[in-house]
Amino acid sequence: EVQLVESGGILVQPGGSLRLSCAASGFTFGSYGMSWVRQAPGKGIEWVSGINSRGSRTTYADSVKGRFTISRDNAKNTLYLQMNALKFEDTAVYFCAKDKIRDRAVVVVFTREEYDYWGQGTQVTVSS
Repeated sequence: EVQLVESGGILVQPGGSLRLSCAASGFTFGSYGMSWVRQAPGKGIEWVSGINSRGSRTTYADSVKGRFTISRDNAKNTLYLQMNALKFEDTAVYFCAKDKIRDRAVVVVFTREEYDYWGQGTQVTVSS
């Protein structure tokens, strides 16, 4: 059974930093690209960042480029999102999601057609 469990979300002040983790199990983690997506209150799903299976390619939404860094440790079956210079508008529930295609060469932006599993999410609140 595929499981994705996010953690690390907390209340943080604007300008602060935070690292989210996503523990994966039930599949060969190192063979699948992964993404982080978020959902702010009252809004739809926003893709944040993606990484290919080997960790050699990463992509970011313009809204987080230069502030967030996605990474993965395939030996630990864990995906990370380092979030720096946090803004009020980064407040959201953050989810990790698994690409449905094994060893895809490119990073694909999240859609429900391209990703087949995601976790329950972790709440990040940016507030003073």
